[in-house]
Amino acid sequence: MSATASITAGASGRYAIALFEIAKESGNLAAIEADLDSLQGALNESADLRDLTVSPLLSREAQGKAMRALTDKMGLGAEVANTVALMAENRRLFVLGDMISQVKALAADDRGEVSAEVTSAKALTEKQSSSLAAALKKSVGKDVNVNVTVDKDLIGGLIVKVGSVMVDSSLRSKLNNLQNAMKEVG
Repeated sequence: MSATASITAGASGRYAIALFEIAKESGNLAAIEADLDSLQGALNESADLRDLTVSPLLSREAQGKAMRALTDKMGLGAEVANTVALMAENRRLFVLGDMISQVKALAADDRGEVSAEVTSAKALTEKQSSSLAAALKKSVGKDVNVNVTVDKDLIGGLIVKVGSVMVDSSLRSKLNNLQNAMKEVG
């Protein structure tokens, strides 16, 4: 199975592939990605919006009206607005976040890029991010988009995930390994 096929399995994948193909055909991929970024930002910021997308108590009409009002207010393009409306009509809004991630992954793959999910104990500087991206590019052989999240519980170090490969060099992980080794000895 190809990497693209495994990325887009399931209900969210069907919507992602359809929206990606529409974006490619219309030559509007950058605008659609920007719309999806805005929509993802709204999902991240609003617990009410997240609840709306997963609530089985709301009718498809109520979800559809709310999502149409949101996409209109946000000024999202017709492609994204219509996809969201179709997802509401089919009661598939619960996979909206996954669909957004999958479209972005398809677009990155189309550009010959891969995404690296990096978790660090503190925010990386621009120089550190670009240095990490360069090191990962050397390792992977493709351009790498580095998405950094901060987890203060790591204490120090990084967790880097590129595709199905994960490298955990965090201090928390090393301390846990040491603790487990000490338990085995004692």
